[in-house]
Amino acid sequence: MINGQILKQAVISGANNISNQKNSINDLNIFPVPDGDTGTNMSMTVNAAVAALEDFDGTCAGDAAGITASAMLRGARGNSGVITSLIFRGFAQGLKDIEEVDGKNLAAALGIGVDAAYKAVMKPTEGTILTVARMAYEAGIEAAKYDRDVVSVWQTIVDKANEALAITPQLLPVLKKAGVVDA
Repeated sequence: MINGQILKQAVISGANNISNQKNSINDLNIFPVPDGDTGTNMSMTVNAAVAALEDFDGTCAGDAAGITASAMLRGARGNSGVITSLIFRGFAQGLKDIEEVDGKNLAAALGIGVDAAYKAVMKPTEGTILTVARMAYEAGIEAAKYDRDVVSVWQTIVDKANEALAITPQLLPVLKKAGVVDA
């Protein structure tokens, strides 16, 4: 189960990973505009959540998710930051008032986030973060039908996200031409 403190640490860890890889992510950035700032924008967006969570000492996962989503929305930078913050906003809505998250809660909340992001983008384009998030959610919700263990469902989500990322060049010709995956 994931409580508020575990979710807080997961957000911090994710932010550290993005910050450490932001230059590599920037190098991949060619769609929708090749301005090389996706890694920087995502790092700034997620680090806004880290700052907001600094004093959070609660145990409710829903509370941690709400703080994260609110901070990310306020700190969102660029298309990637806005889309990421919208996914987290939906995720937080799905976890509202949930003390501890199991695999089913996790997958369902991710689905709410994915839906919110798709609805917010005027022309959703397959082969982007939207596709990766959607495919990860679909795999997670399927896995949660058979196993509510949050670690198992999370691993399924991560594995499918990696698979989805690998096929983004097949879905978006500009990525294939450049020989990169979506940033």
